[in-house]
Amino acid sequence: MSQAYKLIKNCRIVSPGLDIPRGDILIEGTRIAGIYDGTAHNTPALPAHETIDGEGFMALPGFVDVHCHGRNSHDFCDASEEGVNEIGLGKLSEGVTTLLPTTLTVSEQRLCDALSAIRRYNNRGCKMPAIHLEGPFVNPAMKGAQNPDHIRKPDAALVERLNAIYPIGKITFAPEMEGGVAFSDTMIRHGITPSITHSCAGYSIFSACHEHGLRNLSHFCNQMTPLHHRDIGLVGAGLLHDDVYCELICDRIHICDEMIRLAFKVKGAEHIILITDAMSAAGMPDGLYDLGGLDVVVKDGAARLKEGGALAGSTLKLNVALKNVLEVTGLPLSSLVAASSLSAAQSLGLQGIGRIEQGYTADIVLLDSNMEVEKTFVDGELRFAK
Repeated sequence: MSQAYKLIKNCRIVSPGLDIPRGDILIEGTRIAGIYDGTAHNTPALPAHETIDGEGFMALPGFVDVHCHGRNSHDFCDASEEGVNEIGLGKLSEGVTTLLPTTLTVSEQRLCDALSAIRRYNNRGCKMPAIHLEGPFVNPAMKGAQNPDHIRKPDAALVERLNAIYPIGKITFAPEMEGGVAFSDTMIRHGITPSITHSCAGYSIFSACHEHGLRNLSHFCNQMTPLHHRDIGLVGAGLLHDDVYCELICDRIHICDEMIRLAFKVKGAEHIILITDAMSAAGMPDGLYDLGGLDVVVKDGAARLKEGGALAGSTLKLNVALKNVLEVTGLPLSSLVAASSLSAAQSLGLQGIGRIEQGYTADIVLLDSNMEVEKTFVDGELRFAK
């Protein structure tokens, strides 16, 4: 047998629709070669090159964070190669194995510099297959913590220029801005996932985009038109359409517990994407930080603009988000786990991740009973150990 084999033994294995109280995971190279139910005594004698004892831990699919601006005092828009590398390593401690670096509403030159820094990433932390462009195509009336000095109307040519530097996987925009609906259609045709937020769009504009294939809403409920009985807005659209993926910042600050329960009750975890929307203060103490040129005060873990007090991203970690949802909803972990991995992967068309299943990529996180991360494997390689 090849020395590329690893065996994770004696762990609880939790994957969408699967919960094995005690089992083993065989890894061959970058892939899962098999999973075995220890209670069924069907694990063969495997002369693995490396054996990892998972006693007392849960093995879950590695988390996928599609909306994260930074960590450890670094922001992707700082355009620092060192910062990108540190964020990539830091996210492993949250169990994140795939990350979409998320930009802000800044100048085109700053976006170019940021993507160039991401292109030089050393790939020693989590994977960064593409970026998430949040802005600059947002509505000034719903700017939130986006810098108003750099807001512009949707521009496919700008996206093309940026995409030539580093792949763009997702774009958050406001479809009611001039040319917004056509822009959404163009992004879909180019294989980029359009997502609405920072938007005043009513249901009719959403519906026009939906008819052409739009299926995503970024940080659901925040900076979007609320549910109303004469126009259900974007919040109503997300709840009404079963095929729409809704991102949730489940820090219990951005949205209340009741909204978390409602979203999971109506949509199910398979169409909810847990995100952090983390900024540079994640993993750091309270204090004063910067977000796209705007001063942010972090107090008791909540990040708010110094001027005006609007929420400015979060300090949330993905493993904590899943823990919060587990506590708030009381739903089985085997149901909820889709929201931390598989839903995000499917929304972006990423294949082979999001499940602990034979043939899938060996992106695996080991968690203790308090949802703290013990180990993180990326492509079968142990890249973080507590």
